[in-house]
Amino acid sequence: MTEEALKTYSQPEKQPLVIWVIFFATIISFMGLGLVDPILPAIAEKLHATPSQVSLLFSSYNLITGVAMLITGVVSSRIGVKWTLLTGIIFIIIFSALAGSSNGIWGVVSFRGGWGLGNSLFIATALSAIVGLSVGGTAKAIILYEAAIGLGISVGPLLGGELGSISWRGPFYGVSVLMIIAFLALLIKMPKVAKPKTKSSVLDPIKALKFPGLFRLGLTAFLYNIGFFTLMAYAPFVMGLDEHGLGYVFLGWGLCLAITSVFVAPKIQARFGTIKSMCAMLILFALTLLAMGIWTDSSTVVIICVIIAGLFLGTNNTLITTAVMQVAPVERATASAAYSFVRFIGGAIGPWLANKLAESFTPHIPFISGAIFVLLAMLVVAFGRKHLAHVDRATH
Repeated sequence: MTEEALKTYSQPEKQPLVIWVIFFATIISFMGLGLVDPILPAIAEKLHATPSQVSLLFSSYNLITGVAMLITGVVSSRIGVKWTLLTGIIFIIIFSALAGSSNGIWGVVSFRGGWGLGNSLFIATALSAIVGLSVGGTAKAIILYEAAIGLGISVGPLLGGELGSISWRGPFYGVSVLMIIAFLALLIKMPKVAKPKTKSSVLDPIKALKFPGLFRLGLTAFLYNIGFFTLMAYAPFVMGLDEHGLGYVFLGWGLCLAITSVFVAPKIQARFGTIKSMCAMLILFALTLLAMGIWTDSSTVVIICVIIAGLFLGTNNTLITTAVMQVAPVERATASAAYSFVRFIGGAIGPWLANKLAESFTPHIPFISGAIFVLLAMLVVAFGRKHLAHVDRATH
């Protein structure tokens, strides 16, 4: 990157109000993911469920989110960006409240699936809306989006720990209240955005995966998300902490994720390129999971590794999202939907697989298995360089 280009890149841009409204709503949306982490052991205890059953809260959420990504373009191209976002939020409000009202684990798991449907409508549309409406180019827009995710994920566990210490139902009701605020903010402040000239098809994201670069990034995220959600859904069961303790650990993890996604990722990307940087982050994350697998019996080691992992996850999230927006000659919303469809399937498999491996073998195996999947993700990137090289050229 030339000195002049770097100077331009670093200059702040005044974003339109609509971007900050979507930014705020995205923070609240992603609070829903972190809110659940501190209460996983409490849910298992109160509802007399096994860890693998409780992990299905993540699996049902991610599975429905991934599959529903295929229809997000169809919906948004027909009712518009604003009403797609609002519809997604309505689903989240309803199903998070229903999950909090459930008296059995299967009810909570089922309603989390409905929550995932709302989440898919919201997050895919929010990403394309921020990229399309922001000032300063795709890279800065994605950093804004990742910053919102990081803030939501980091604040969510703290709030979840506080509400969860009162009742395991508290975080679910908390999400409903927060999303009502987001709904009103979007309804009042977001202007009507013009619909696309051509209506999307359910098959568009599937067809987009024929581009080798996009397929490889999707496969990378599929494998990487198995490791990601091993950390999210299994680590709380081996740390030996209460709701408050888990909330603070995942607050530290989320802050590391937020800081690196916004401040570190762009600098690493500019210096080393997207592909090399992604490979490095995936290797470091795999080594972190491996350390957790070796020293699983030490809660101190696991806690430190969870927090440190946020550094690598935040950087990698920004790198791979930026690459997805540039890797294939399709609309950004279609590329995002195709990529998210594949990666969320990995997010559905990871939580259940990790806890099932722990129940069937030893507590060490899930982390070691997660490390292997993340290492495979790195190999997919490394051996697919010829299909991804143009991403680095576009970045520079």
